[in-house]
Amino acid sequence: MLIWAAAATIICIILILIIVMILRQIDIICRCLDFIKCHKTNLLLPSATPLGALNRLIDDINGLLSETAEERRTVEKEDRSLKESLTGISHDIRTPLTSLSGYFQLLEGTEDPGEQARYSEIIKARIKDLETMLENLFSYTKLQDSDYALTMTRINFTESVIDTTLAFYGQFSEKGITPRIDMDEAPAYIRGNPEAVRRILQNILKNALDHGTESIAVSLHTEGRKTVFRCANKCKTPDEIDISGVFTKFYKADPARTDTSTGLGLTIARELAERLDGELKAALEGDIFTITAAFPINQGSTDHSSLMSSSIR
Repeated sequence: MLIWAAAATIICIILILIIVMILRQIDIICRCLDFIKCHKTNLLLPSATPLGALNRLIDDINGLLSETAEERRTVEKEDRSLKESLTGISHDIRTPLTSLSGYFQLLEGTEDPGEQARYSEIIKARIKDLETMLENLFSYTKLQDSDYALTMTRINFTESVIDTTLAFYGQFSEKGITPRIDMDEAPAYIRGNPEAVRRILQNILKNALDHGTESIAVSLHTEGRKTVFRCANKCKTPDEIDISGVFTKFYKADPARTDTSTGLGLTIARELAERLDGELKAALEGDIFTITAAFPINQGSTDHSSLMSSSIR
């Protein structure tokens, strides 16, 4: 009888110790959770109990805390990026607006027909810059929508390259540049969207025109099962180019941000290319900066088109 009483007493003591241990651990968990709730911290709950079930519970809570901390860091990073982007956009738009205001004042203050004509041309150019900037911002916003779709058809890519390059002839002439053009004689066809292809080529050529100097080389050749468009230009300041960031939104090689670009041209070009099953790459060799756009060759007939869901790959 005494043995059973002693055993029962020992069991009761053990149970009391276990309950005390559990209550103590719960108190520690509650205090840690209160601290985590009030502070931005990566603190995790300690799990030093001999109870496997309680340790598993603590591990599960720690897993949730780690996921929450990672989500918080992601949100904070995106928030900083958004603020930087809005600051950059505000600066980019303010620059031509300030310029426009100044030239309008000059235009109003002169009666010289020659000066009036010159100021009018400058004002037109600034308005064109604003239109391009707003168009790029609008295009970038549309591309962030995963449901945004492109109508696909068979395109004479060679013809698109020629037409787009010729459209820049006046701007090349103004800078004293005669682009070197090298193309295969046979036309290359791809499956794509005409407007998207035009925008890709325009943004690549405009980037070369804005940041290049002395010479620009344009080529289009078939390489395997792809047609490859290259645009190479000599850089003014190659040391300032971060080749890994040229396709990043709002990237600019010029830290002073003195031009009227949004820094979205190559970002938009790459995302459009990816939606057309193509790819854009950048390379810098010495002072020669090259953008390469490659697309699968399409050998199909010209009388078919379809609507492709264009989620970014």
